[in-house]
Amino acid sequence: MSNAINNRYDFVLLFDVKDGNPNGDPDAGNLPRVDPETGNGLVTDVCLKRKVRNYVQLMNKGAGYDIFVREKAILNKQIREAYETIGIDLSAPPADKTDGDKRKKDGVAQGEEVDKGRAHMCGNFFDIRTFGAVMSTGPNAGQVRGPVQITFARSVDQVVPLEHSITVCAARMEEKPIEEQIGIQGRKHTISYGLYRCHGFISAPLAAQTGFTDDDLNLFWDALKMMFEHDHSAARGQMSSRKLVVFKHDSAMGNTPAHKLFDMVKINSVKTPRDFSDYEAVVILPKQADMPQGVTLDIKL
Repeated sequence: MSNAINNRYDFVLLFDVKDGNPNGDPDAGNLPRVDPETGNGLVTDVCLKRKVRNYVQLMNKGAGYDIFVREKAILNKQIREAYETIGIDLSAPPADKTDGDKRKKDGVAQGEEVDKGRAHMCGNFFDIRTFGAVMSTGPNAGQVRGPVQITFARSVDQVVPLEHSITVCAARMEEKPIEEQIGIQGRKHTISYGLYRCHGFISAPLAAQTGFTDDDLNLFWDALKMMFEHDHSAARGQMSSRKLVVFKHDSAMGNTPAHKLFDMVKINSVKTPRDFSDYEAVVILPKQADMPQGVTLDIKL
């Protein structure tokens, strides 16, 4: 792998949904998430990170690109296997006496063992060195604060959640009358159209702590551009990444506040939008000539 990144990055991602549910709320019967005060749609940062993880997992890039938080994964088991791989026996007294003369709790790492476990997890799991992770449960590999952070996505304009009845024409169980098993059997929730905007931040100092490299960064950009292409489902309708605007700072700490850069990406409201083409004329992207000193503009999508 290459060395950790040396520059700070901020970015704006625009994506849309047509006739689908981009992020259902389990506390509201899986209705699309909506800000109750404004009517704008919401997509959580956790939802977006899930799609990035899924894309990287599908890429199957091999060693160093495993995914820690994946479907049906047992996290403590993965941490325990990491200690076995690096030769630390959590059932025996610490091999290094600086970690103590005896193990305080059977099966739990202590002292510098935790640092070694954390380093191994960062080196082997893409999502840990990207987003961070809490691994202080079970065998204990500490906590990692990831260099990449993403905000909730918010729709540019209001969205109206719709509810559709779903009918079933085939029965499943032999012991029940067919008539009881067909007809209206459920509900499906969608919005007709929504253009969503989220902001992201990438910290070079935190990247140095996790080992987040230029190779990881390029994979992350690819994931943001392509994550919906392998995530299609009947529930989510048609979702697409539309714009990815990246601001690269010349320094690790950054050259200007992120909010000033985000304000340069302007999107005017549209009355009753139904397609991204309705917004194309009102999405105003910045130009390199307008950038503050020490910031480079890179429109990746």
